[in-house]
Amino acid sequence: MVSWCRWRSPRRWFMFACLGLLLSGLISCQGKQPQSMEGKVSFWTMQLQPKFNQYFDELIGTFERENPPEQVNWVDIPWNAMESKILTAVSANTAPDVVNLNPTFASLLASKNAWLNLEQEVRPEVKARYLPSIWQANSLREGEVFGFPWYLTTRITIYNQDLLRQAGLSAPPATFAELAVAAKAIRETTGKYGFFITFSPSDSAEALESLVQMGVRLVDDDGRAAFNSPAGKVAFQYWVDLYQQGLLPPEVLTEGHRRAGDLYQSGAIAFLSAGPELLASLEKNAPSIAKVSAAAPQIVGETGKRNVAVMNLVIPRSTQNPTGAIKFAEFVTNTDNQFTFIKQANVLPSTIGAVDKYREELAKISNASSLENARRVALEQLPTAEVLIPPMANLNQLKRIIYENLGAAMVGNKTVDQALQDAEQVWNDNLKG
Repeated sequence: MVSWCRWRSPRRWFMFACLGLLLSGLISCQGKQPQSMEGKVSFWTMQLQPKFNQYFDELIGTFERENPPEQVNWVDIPWNAMESKILTAVSANTAPDVVNLNPTFASLLASKNAWLNLEQEVRPEVKARYLPSIWQANSLREGEVFGFPWYLTTRITIYNQDLLRQAGLSAPPATFAELAVAAKAIRETTGKYGFFITFSPSDSAEALESLVQMGVRLVDDDGRAAFNSPAGKVAFQYWVDLYQQGLLPPEVLTEGHRRAGDLYQSGAIAFLSAGPELLASLEKNAPSIAKVSAAAPQIVGETGKRNVAVMNLVIPRSTQNPTGAIKFAEFVTNTDNQFTFIKQANVLPSTIGAVDKYREELAKISNASSLENARRVALEQLPTAEVLIPPMANLNQLKRIIYENLGAAMVGNKTVDQALQDAEQVWNDNLKG
């Protein structure tokens, strides 16, 4: 599977904060000329070579033949270097014409007006290609969209059928309320845990997304804390209760999302929130667990919302070839080219047409494997999935503040009310600074 760019450390956040000050003064200024000019399109991707060289060579060749005199220069950047490279390039006005980024990171520069506003630049019939919620995922404010959706992933629930049977459960849980009941039954009858979700501040935002799924609004329109609310108290209490009842592994406060995979692979937990391709890994590394594993839709809260992660293509506002850049981004993300790419990369498409084509293809398979069934589950929930946390330049800071205070409540160092109040105050005080 293709790699996804993540923010992982306070050190990286500090770099972003410092560069943000630099960018605020530089993005609107004229500096060096951008790398491209009319008839040339420079294109940066994240860690797609050498696996997808043939795909992109053919894609670019077709585009150039169909759109003379446009010529595309493709540069692939290691995923852990993209953040610093694109920040530096944008601040120096030497950015490429089309860049492969995710909404969370792209929003850092979108807030500084670094990208073209595609709501103004793209024809309505092109916008209509994409799943509506996915097109809007690249939006910081109404009337502004900064990226073309490209490929997607969405979590499903992979579950151990043997542990469910031992616990007397006839089906995997569909909601967080059902998950709590199932976790208790599994713990009492098998001694195993129901599931693992990380509250480590430097890792996954899945627990933060769970709050949104439970109906919590994280921040208001002005960016101030909105999570200290009745819904926030219920959501905090949910995780506190599970932890204090011994229904979560104690290391959820310190270990990252990889620990969940390790525990599931060893048979120590019954449910795993992951992408369908995890089943292929299980077949290789834990065949006995793979044999008793099946897939179900992502667990939801009262809102019914399910998560999706988006990778997109953005176009710097400084491009000297906006026509060619838009034309190329539309070409890369059209239904036919997406469908070809997602089959090779084992991801999901963002256009309505490609979703329909993939659904038809999977429906034709008889005697489907567990992996193919898992892909069906993921695909079927895609039209109603959404980016649960709006693009925010300071998302990692919000996650850290909430996780640290929620963790303090989980271990009994704070009440739920105090944890919410403290998190609210720290977040709002940071906004003032």
